[in-house]
Amino acid sequence: MVDVSAGGGSEAPGRARGAQPTGSATGGRAAVRKSKKKPKRKGLRILAYTTAGLVLVAAAGGGYIFEMLNGNIKHSPLFAGTSGDAGHEKPDAFGRTPINILVIGSDSRDDPTDCQIGGDCGSGANADVEMVLHVSADRSNATVMSIPRDTDASLPGCVDSKTHATMKPHRERINSTLDYGPGCTVAAVHQLTGIPIDHFMMVDFKGVVNMSDAVGGVPICVDNNVYDPYSHLKLKKGNHTLQGMSALQFVRTRHGFGDGSDLGRAAAQHMFLSSMVRQLKSAGTLTNPAAVLSLANAATKALTVDDGLAGVTNLVNLADDLNKVPPNRITMTTMQNDPDPTDPNAEVVVDPAAKNLFNAITNDLSLTNGDGSKASAAAQATSTANPDATSAAPTPAPPAATGGAPKSEITVHVKNGSGITGRATDVADALKADGYNSGTAAANATGTDETSEVTYTAGREADAQEVAASVGLPASAVKPGAGPGITLVIGKDWPSGTSFGGGGGGSSPGTPAPVSTQAALSNSSAQTADDSSKCAQVSTQDTVKLGNAGMNPTEAYAKSPDVPDSAP
Repeated sequence: MVDVSAGGGSEAPGRARGAQPTGSATGGRAAVRKSKKKPKRKGLRILAYTTAGLVLVAAAGGGYIFEMLNGNIKHSPLFAGTSGDAGHEKPDAFGRTPINILVIGSDSRDDPTDCQIGGDCGSGANADVEMVLHVSADRSNATVMSIPRDTDASLPGCVDSKTHATMKPHRERINSTLDYGPGCTVAAVHQLTGIPIDHFMMVDFKGVVNMSDAVGGVPICVDNNVYDPYSHLKLKKGNHTLQGMSALQFVRTRHGFGDGSDLGRAAAQHMFLSSMVRQLKSAGTLTNPAAVLSLANAATKALTVDDGLAGVTNLVNLADDLNKVPPNRITMTTMQNDPDPTDPNAEVVVDPAAKNLFNAITNDLSLTNGDGSKASAAAQATSTANPDATSAAPTPAPPAATGGAPKSEITVHVKNGSGITGRATDVADALKADGYNSGTAAANATGTDETSEVTYTAGREADAQEVAASVGLPASAVKPGAGPGITLVIGKDWPSGTSFGGGGGGSSPGTPAPVSTQAALSNSSAQTADDSSKCAQVSTQDTVKLGNAGMNPTEAYAKSPDVPDSAP
């Protein structure tokens, strides 16, 4: 049994279902992440099981095997939001549609096998991995976008389809939504990004162990000696083949890589997934009947899918679509994010530039060319620029009124009258990122308002029109008011997103989302699945502790000669 009680997934004791966050945080970003608002259960973060569908093509024949695999698969409704739906794909000129799958790694430990892996057991779960897998309409390319589990966001209302427990709209870490079922996580991701979600696939702990064994191990490289006493991963510098527990330790390790945060772990997970894709396609796994059955059995036992994917036949069809995409046209990315300005050491918020990536996925733009090199859309999709700050003003908004002051001189008082917690903060942050005065702040309205509007005091109408244009409100929404200054009221007609009428992605209905072209893929930690040249970057910061002494993971390796390596 692996003892991760010291912080294998770096979570602190959990909270009651639906409880609101309390407390404050001090110290380094990585240290605070493991102590604030985290579930006590330790986290699984792995996308590898999306590739498991590939092997089902070979395993679907034979009545007994078919029924066995079919019986393994658990399923539940796609969408659990109290309003709206999970979005709808736009067909291309030939009537084909892309596929967007939300891949969820659950930290649930209510299964005896999962409990033996280590950590705390019990009911409840958090989404310790959320990755949007996008497969293009022509099946020529794919994008995998990781959403950091520590992302602080406005969450929608949900009803758990199994327990009927209700979550009211509020602001919290997005990983908490899984406590109300995967359909709630789908609703939250769709609200955050504006990306249509067609399916979800969720895996549990033992699935990672069993699948890494079934493929004969996953080749991985680390660029230095690493020991993370929290996840118990210990590896020498160089190449290793990870199976079973060592594979689980690798994908769960947070303190060992990058800056010791969730972001370094996501990059390492992309490497693991890319390696598994290469392993499946080149190691003869798919031509070995015994290996195929072992992997298919492991995959289906670990899976919970939406009702639309339930059954081996549906997974076989999905696997066929996935198998058409060559590894050099699968791009791994991480959603652009920033430290939460209200608590920079504990959480992250969506960077306004992430809209470029959301828009690229929504509009089915490839991030690679036919030869696997970066496409022009890649620079657009991962731009560091805020699309709303350039050409991204939604179509219904009029040009900024003449005579208005520069944005840097306009302070906007954003009031939340929508009834959804956190809406004013989202919009105020977006306005400041767009160049408005740093004094722009969020507050609650006195009650709820049916419609959104911008009000102004005498002599400030041009400034008010400029604010309305920036957020996509029509000129008719600008009205004289009693103050203070320029006030933006978010009404019930603006339930999500930072552009009026644009949802999470910030685009207007029926209008292609604008994409900036000011940066390249490097700011989203991007790589393609065929790239075997990279090694996981071991942290050089003091992200771990032995006893009471802080040190980096390489120093911890040197000071722990009695701890066996996780793999040769």
